[in-house]
Amino acid sequence: MKQNTQLKSPEPVVGEVITLSTMKVRKRKMPWSMRLSTWLRRAVPALLGIALLVVCWQLAAINSKGFPTPLSTLDSALTLFADPFYNGGPNDMGIGWNVLASLQRVAIGFGLAALVGIPLGFLIGRFTFFSHMFSPLIALLRPVSPLAWLPIGLLLFQKAEPASSWTIFICSIWPMVINTAEGVRRIPDDYLNVARVLQLSEWTVMRRILFPAVLPAILTGVRLSIGIAWLVIVAAEMLTGGLGIGFWIWNEWNNLNVENILIAIVIIGVVGLLLEQGLMLVARRYSWQEK
Repeated sequence: MKQNTQLKSPEPVVGEVITLSTMKVRKRKMPWSMRLSTWLRRAVPALLGIALLVVCWQLAAINSKGFPTPLSTLDSALTLFADPFYNGGPNDMGIGWNVLASLQRVAIGFGLAALVGIPLGFLIGRFTFFSHMFSPLIALLRPVSPLAWLPIGLLLFQKAEPASSWTIFICSIWPMVINTAEGVRRIPDDYLNVARVLQLSEWTVMRRILFPAVLPAILTGVRLSIGIAWLVIVAAEMLTGGLGIGFWIWNEWNNLNVENILIAIVIIGVVGLLLEQGLMLVARRYSWQEK
């Protein structure tokens, strides 16, 4: 007598899925007393440095004939900033218009330097042939003074405006090229070995591996270049003339208005500081080392 035995498949075990709610970790707030102490530790040395500068300034004014005192410079600054955007004609415009004109030239020259310098840095860091090709040129041209490049720009473009942008371009491109190339060289070989195993195209390697890894180095080069660009434009505008903070300083010197020259020096320093600090914030935002 045969018995038909049927193998029964085991029934699937149904388990209950428990969804855990995500818990937000609250950052512990620093007590106000500790925050005040931290702020004082930073602010007091800075205030002492400013006070020392004012004291030295006052001593220089006492011992030098015609050098303005801090109080007379402050009085001139109040008058100057009462209407910074007045327009009395092509050669009589407020300090605000001159600063904006200089920033416009910086933006053009610096933007062109970034468009050329960053891709060139990738090529130099990625390929040995381009490194051997451009490294001697960079070493030769980088130490050249901005004032030496300005006549070349005037000869090439026959106008002061593009000549100033050219000078900014040729002087501010080198930090971006060097930092980008160095960042590419420091990428771990494991990243590139994985790309070879996966047979990724060069464009995919550039977009997915090189650029995210090199971004902090690129931003460091950009931060250095913006300071150089702002430094160069003042010297270039003194020679080319027209609307701009450099020509404004030269014009005030011709009028023997030293108070306004000192005010312009402070403005140049503040604008350069704001540009550099803004780029530093961007660099911290995209730097994995800060996280």
